[in-house]
Amino acid sequence: MSLNIPASVDDLTPSWFSEALGEKVTAVEVLDAHSGTTGRARVRLTSESLPETLFVKLQPFTPEQRAFLRQVGLGVAEARLYAKLGSELPVRIPRVWHSATDEAEGSFVMVLEDLVASGCRFPTPHDDDIRDVARSAMTELAVLHSTYSGREIPWLATPDGMRRKPDDPKTAARRTHFVRLALDQFGAEMGPEFRRLAQLYIERSGDIIGLFGEGALTLIHGDTHSGNLFVDDGRTGFYDWAVVGRGPGMRDVAYFLCNSLPTDVRRSEQHALLASYRSALEENGVALDERTALEQYRLFSLYSWIAAVSTAAVGSQWQPIEIARAAMILTTRAIEDLAVVELLEQRLP
Repeated sequence: MSLNIPASVDDLTPSWFSEALGEKVTAVEVLDAHSGTTGRARVRLTSESLPETLFVKLQPFTPEQRAFLRQVGLGVAEARLYAKLGSELPVRIPRVWHSATDEAEGSFVMVLEDLVASGCRFPTPHDDDIRDVARSAMTELAVLHSTYSGREIPWLATPDGMRRKPDDPKTAARRTHFVRLALDQFGAEMGPEFRRLAQLYIERSGDIIGLFGEGALTLIHGDTHSGNLFVDDGRTGFYDWAVVGRGPGMRDVAYFLCNSLPTDVRRSEQHALLASYRSALEENGVALDERTALEQYRLFSLYSWIAAVSTAAVGSQWQPIEIARAAMILTTRAIEDLAVVELLEQRLP
């Protein structure tokens, strides 16, 4: 009989940890617990040789959050990745002690390394060494993308936001819902390019999503803003793989550069960082020419913008609003600098 998946923090008992981790745990203390898109708990264990503290991700604590997560499948996707590839991913991730899913029920649990206890830190866009973090991120993403370039991973889906669906009115309305909300709330203050792009996406979302699937597919993290990164002894690592999938690797690159670098840093460093990414790809046997890389970068800056404005549109439901607004401003400046509206007008049929 398979090990039960905890439904709440109360189920994180010594006997459950003992069975999950294969070592006797005599006591569990929940040091912190909170719920957002997933439930999270930091726990202290009493055992002979396990780490003193570990981090647990499980289902959200409220029925509403749990229903939403089951609908979109984010927690299950991350737990599946950790269970299947957690021991082989070529980038720094939290060590996986246990990961399990029940896809029929939409339930999951992950027992992960406590990154704080390991001495890791969490970068912000305004850190003095953000350029070093960015350079490391380009190298690490290139290693990840080259490792899985062209490899079939049957259980790994292409993310919803990169799959074109039938363009019936209901599908189009769902796809553009959050951008419509953002246009209503922020259109006046964010300026004419924001409004032009929002309106173009609302009118042509199906065609735009079709562009997102162009290029060689690989395993992508899918949500590489600075809030999902950590630094371990100078090496940029990645956690929160909730929207992992298959797609062009440039999606990860553009998402980070446009969402998590101050505008002046992005403007001064983006071409060098793209060159660094391409060079690291080439060292690992994958070619990406400069012209294609730049066009993909411009295109996926739009993906970063859609994610940021959609998050801002729902207030603090997904992220604190001050973080969401800052990302919306950064990505809007990026799509202006990169002339994304003009790119779409050239590319769309």
